[in-house]
Amino acid sequence: MNVKLDDSWKKHLNHHINSKGFKNLVDFVKSEYKDNICYPRGSLIFSALNNCKFDDVKLVILGQDPYHNPNQANGLAFSVPENTAHPPSLINIFKEIEQDLNVEYPLSGDLMPWVNQGVLLLNSTLTVRKNRPGSHQNMGWEDFTNEIINLISFKKNNIVFFLWGNYAKKKSKLIDRNKHLILSSGHPSPLSANRGYWFGNKHFSKANQYLKENNIVEIKWV
Repeated sequence: MNVKLDDSWKKHLNHHINSKGFKNLVDFVKSEYKDNICYPRGSLIFSALNNCKFDDVKLVILGQDPYHNPNQANGLAFSVPENTAHPPSLINIFKEIEQDLNVEYPLSGDLMPWVNQGVLLLNSTLTVRKNRPGSHQNMGWEDFTNEIINLISFKKNNIVFFLWGNYAKKKSKLIDRNKHLILSSGHPSPLSANRGYWFGNKHFSKANQYLKENNIVEIKWV
């Protein structure tokens, strides 16, 4: 794994990147990619950060780990490549957007248009072994991504954080509620959504209202 980070992030994260723990993580990931099929492909591991510069971030969506099935993970939480069938969680995200904003269901599951508007689609763990969800957890990725959340909370103002599901909600302790907006709900996965913990949260319209109130350009979700 080559750690190629945009300079806007690297200057803030250099201390962590040069730590022994991160170097151990790099060795682990290199070994995993050598001996197993892992996702996303190596050049996309830091895609969320490299396509959304630190200064441009205005909203953060936290995921857990990448899709573990072939041809899905593209380095952006919840996103899939163009012309790829939408996974169940993404379907429910789009259904909520459809209901919340009274718009048509999006055709593409590639969420790069969100990223280009300042939405950081950050998984807590940036890699995974094929068909093994959670296989790269507790190896050092969480320390790195927690550092990113801390950095955003400390250095920036009026950021919206979407915390979906119990795993993401635990990250709220890293965020200064006096400076930022935290929107929490159940996870968009069918297991959670079908029990009534997802639909109707109206996070997308609430986020835009907050951005508007703080004179920040709203997100075009579709």
